[in-house]
Amino acid sequence: MRRLPDVSWKTLPGSQDITRSVLPNGIILLTRSNFNSPSVVINGYLPSGSIFDPREKLGLAYFTSVALMRGTQYRNFQQIYDRLESAGASLGFGASVHNTSFGGRALVEDLPLLLGTLSEALQAPSFPPEQIERLRAQLLTGIAMRDQDTSDRASIRFDELLFPNHPYGLPEDGFTETVQAIQREDILAHHQRVFGPRNMVLVVVGAVSASQVYDFASQALGNWQNPSQPAMPALPPVTPLNGPVREHITLPGKSQTDLVMGGFGPKRSSPDYLAASLGNNILGQFGMMGRIGDVVREQAGLAYYASTSLNAWINTGSWEVSAGVNPANLQRAIDLILAEIRRFITEPVSLEELQDSQANYIGRLPLSMESNNGVAAALLNIERFQLGLDYYQQFPAMVSAITPEAVLLAAQRYLFPDRMLAISAGPDLME
Repeated sequence: MRRLPDVSWKTLPGSQDITRSVLPNGIILLTRSNFNSPSVVINGYLPSGSIFDPREKLGLAYFTSVALMRGTQYRNFQQIYDRLESAGASLGFGASVHNTSFGGRALVEDLPLLLGTLSEALQAPSFPPEQIERLRAQLLTGIAMRDQDTSDRASIRFDELLFPNHPYGLPEDGFTETVQAIQREDILAHHQRVFGPRNMVLVVVGAVSASQVYDFASQALGNWQNPSQPAMPALPPVTPLNGPVREHITLPGKSQTDLVMGGFGPKRSSPDYLAASLGNNILGQFGMMGRIGDVVREQAGLAYYASTSLNAWINTGSWEVSAGVNPANLQRAIDLILAEIRRFITEPVSLEELQDSQANYIGRLPLSMESNNGVAAALLNIERFQLGLDYYQQFPAMVSAITPEAVLLAAQRYLFPDRMLAISAGPDLME
């Protein structure tokens, strides 16, 4: 039996060196000290994502997130960035379905400045009208570029069909008409209503103690209150596909066709997530993009790229195959992908394939946590998906316990080649 990588797991984050605390106003703090580095990284989110967007103003949460740093009640856009830049610090915002996210870094002595800037942006943004219009132009340009990208168009349509009438089926940055409909008053109202400290998560990793982080965070954010902050809305149930769906989006002037195929996958907290993830690695990730890449790209020469992805979120997930092909090869590529998926749900993976993927998972984990950024991302995942503080210390044992039979069962639970979405975008199929 192949020996798995010999790693000192006690060097990874765990309950022995992660401090979790909660401020009186509901902000959750996770800290891990690293005094070998002179810098500090912050990462986090608050529950104010596109799930709150009105359908006719989709993109509101994202628009709001990127406007937070464009001016506050205390500093204008230039002053905010000059202040950060003079300290060699950075801070940025974004938004997803569930959350508005943020991330930044600074030298440890500038952590109060970084948290103070975060506090200003979250509590007292001014949303200057000229900056709002400048951002709107940038967002509309990005959407126009997205609408001419074959990969983006196929992916967006895939989500729409897999998650109809569901926040997971809509792009967080919205559509041209919805972004045009968003007014400054909408951004102000969204911020005032939805932003608040309850269930906000702040991760701090670097040359600072947990007690210092608690004090700094209390000073910067401890007085923030929003009594009207709403609870996270319940997501609607998803409806299983009852048959195959095939759709092509014609984009004139394109030379490549991009394909997205698949269906539902496990949510991140599902007991079979890890088995499905290892299976996905074998099917379309490891080495030269796994079995799918080998069969479709290497052997048949039908694709410029071909791989799979497992996207696991809070409430559900998707298991997808993506490929870029010559339009003349599209149907042959689809047929080969379906044949490979049928084999994957019929025969267990080989012990050698599984052990190679297990060694890959276990071996790359310490590498992903060599930086403060990597550790901060890991701590954020622990909190977001309620994995437990010792998740990464237990990870090698959990990975090693997965069997070929467990991978097969997970594949059979989520992969249905006879009722699968297949969305392509590119030149007219008749050309």
